[in-house]
Amino acid sequence: MAQTLLAFLLVNSSAKGPNLVFRWPPSPETTSRLSRPLPLEDRLELDNPWRAANYNDSPQISVEASGEATTTAAEDYQWKSPSVIRDRSRSFPRPGSLPSSAVNALPEEHLFDDEELAEDPTDEYHRIFDYSTQFLAGMLCPKTSLCHQKFDLVIDNLLFIGHPVCIEDGGHWQFKRDKSSSGSRGRSSVHHESMDDIKSDKSIRAYSPTGKNENSWLHMFHFVLVLDLPDPSSSASGNISKYFDTIYKQIAFTITAVLFQEQVLSNFVELECDVLGSLEAESIAKGEPFSAFMSQALQISSIASAMKALFDAIKSSTMAYITLNDIPLELQLPPFLDHLLHGEEEHELDFVDHQEDEDEARVWGCDLSLGWRLPSLAPWKSLLLLEGDQELDPYINLRGPHVRPDEREHAEGLIRFLETASVTLSLSDMANLLEWDLETQIYPTVRWLVHHRRAKVVDTVHLGLKTIFTIPPKFDAPLCTLSAEFKRDFPQPEIPPLPSLLASISEASSRQSDNHFFAVVVRSKELIPLYHEVVIWLLKRDMLYTLHLRIRIVATAELKARVRQAHERKLERSMGLRRQDRVGSSLRPSDQDPAFYEINARRPGSRWFSLSPRGVHPFSRRMPSAESESGRTSETSLSHVGEDDEEAITDESEDENIAWGSPEDTLCPSLISDPGTASPLERKWLAAMSEGKDEHIARRFEQINRYFDGRSTDDEILYRAEISRKQLREVLHHYDEYLQTFLHPA
Repeated sequence: MAQTLLAFLLVNSSAKGPNLVFRWPPSPETTSRLSRPLPLEDRLELDNPWRAANYNDSPQISVEASGEATTTAAEDYQWKSPSVIRDRSRSFPRPGSLPSSAVNALPEEHLFDDEELAEDPTDEYHRIFDYSTQFLAGMLCPKTSLCHQKFDLVIDNLLFIGHPVCIEDGGHWQFKRDKSSSGSRGRSSVHHESMDDIKSDKSIRAYSPTGKNENSWLHMFHFVLVLDLPDPSSSASGNISKYFDTIYKQIAFTITAVLFQEQVLSNFVELECDVLGSLEAESIAKGEPFSAFMSQALQISSIASAMKALFDAIKSSTMAYITLNDIPLELQLPPFLDHLLHGEEEHELDFVDHQEDEDEARVWGCDLSLGWRLPSLAPWKSLLLLEGDQELDPYINLRGPHVRPDEREHAEGLIRFLETASVTLSLSDMANLLEWDLETQIYPTVRWLVHHRRAKVVDTVHLGLKTIFTIPPKFDAPLCTLSAEFKRDFPQPEIPPLPSLLASISEASSRQSDNHFFAVVVRSKELIPLYHEVVIWLLKRDMLYTLHLRIRIVATAELKARVRQAHERKLERSMGLRRQDRVGSSLRPSDQDPAFYEINARRPGSRWFSLSPRGVHPFSRRMPSAESESGRTSETSLSHVGEDDEEAITDESEDENIAWGSPEDTLCPSLISDPGTASPLERKWLAAMSEGKDEHIARRFEQINRYFDGRSTDDEILYRAEISRKQLREVLHHYDEYLQTFLHPA
């Protein structure tokens, strides 16, 4: 709901001056404000300003005296609008109390002078928000140069937002052509929008009414939203600006665009103003109460009934289904728009993290990014259809005779989509069944349904109800009301009462095994279809959250020690090889005695030749071809020593880029926060985890461990890695000692 919304106003202007045509609600009230903090109700603790104003040298002020003084000064605490103290509207000339369209409609015997219509502060016809209606109408009808653009005006603590439109210089209502060279004037929005967008060039035509009145008496009209100006310290200034801009675009501009179009095409707004003005004049002349006039106006005026329906829908945070001149409209505000006006409150402390990052805003689109707090739109998610308004049933509209032949194929495809959608099918599965493209066909359809509150994105439910659920910390309605509705919809004896069902679900989420819905609640395959309806009933009312498995990798202390010891052994071996290489390279072959070489070469088990591959080949070439078998054995052993030396040198060069840290770092385990971007040392740990494992298990672990970051859910892992749930469980079983698993809502 828009908690700051106070009223809707319809204002018009003619040659006889501005006029407030209609308002809803009939008697709107502003939120009471305090000029300074009130003392406690027991009046025992007074604030510092009061103490300073009533300071004296007496030891203490008696409770009775302080109570009387506080009662006397209680009115000083409440802030009052300057209009209550002095009616500023009386400073302006008042051309007349009756609407301009109603003066000509009344017979002569009903006409009276201004003295009879002198404004009374209690007169509901001519006062609103402690202001004269004539004064407000004059303030809300700007100059012609300020029309056809965003309008906002602050009076005291009231903010008026709208989009005034006016007649052309020739006396005709017509669509204005866009003038790209003209800049915006006044306090217009950065995102300037033109009324040209509501009609194509084919439809642009001036309205010229037939009859004796060639020109329209209506010069301007303005649909205005009255908002209570919020405390600027309650939220960031940027959020307040986005808040008001969203209300302007979704409500004020949309309603004005439709009214302007119908005024140009059929003189609709002028006729409605005539009807409402005549009715108001007759009600005043007959002395009828203001409530009677409002009741009759709702019955005879399309604009009046639409304003009431729209106001009630916005305040209840629901979709508004209204009709203006037989044009159906669906209007709404984002359900969490009011959260922009507050800091971190109770609703933001929920354990479900609704992230509104740039990627999600791109997938959902700009219309569904601000104030919606939608879950991620991903291939592994599912779609839950909601009941819409019966008058706007999509099945009736899609199968109706008004569907053109060239649109019939698209309509049939949308019907197949609605019939296929199920919480047990992911969006990816639906794309495969319908042979639709996920990005260009499935996602746009889902966005349209969610935007019009015909569906909601939920987590995929297991076909056999083997899904782990939990309940939210609070419900949108009282539990007694929900229990009565649940008992009415599910009278079967197999279904327990709602409180018992919720208690079982809540208790099961803490179990280590057999914690899914089937094992806890259903327990019988015959009851699965019935409990499918129960789950859907709960999901529609946001009474169930799906718990997803998330995985993290833990490098244990034993693993770290093993990897470090292997590194130290390689380091020692490499240092020994280098030392022997330096000793061997200091003895040149030309300086050695050949007899000494031959004797040592024939000595069994001799390890004197631990030279590098470069130093081995000159000696092996000098050996005679008819030498004994021991010479060939010695040559073979030299080649193996060279290969081991090369491998040690290669491992050492790779380990040079690893920050091993101190030996104390191996004494405690640690998490590998992001295996997909693991450091060289973390990659060593990951490789050591697969030692001794089957080859296909190790290969699959290497494939999917990038998703073990604690953020990716099990459904996301299965989709991205293209593996089955059984294969995932197999990996989790073999690597159990290195994995940390937990359940958390998506």
